[in-house]
Amino acid sequence: MRSAIDTNIISALWSGQATAAVVKNLLDEAAERGGLVICPVVYVELRGFPRATASYVDSFLDETGILADWTFDQAIWQLAAERYERYAVRKRKQTMGEPKRLIADFIVGAHALLRADVLLTLDPRPYRRDFAELSLHP
Repeated sequence: MRSAIDTNIISALWSGQATAAVVKNLLDEAAERGGLVICPVVYVELRGFPRATASYVDSFLDETGILADWTFDQAIWQLAAERYERYAVRKRKQTMGEPKRLIADFIVGAHALLRADVLLTLDPRPYRRDFAELSLHP
């Protein structure tokens, strides 16, 4: 079983948040079940973490066996665009103004749906709504 990882999982681990121990166990369990993968958007977001350098991020990925899936085909981009479009239409109909969610979430969701079996995230709400068929953990 291949697990895609959202940025907030690794950020929680790196920052030593209260959830860090839970996240470490979650990653260990997921690694035992199969491969761990991040999409390029998660890699970019990780590089923005305080004190994270390219070598720090790359070393972490190597040491943990997390693969970066650098190749995005048209299907991922189209699915992300489709789900973002639905979200934008929904927000406008709800008279809540213009869309405020980051497009990165839609790319992460599309990647996880098409290239993994489950998405590990600490914020499942937006994915449940916009990628209802995506398996989420925790």
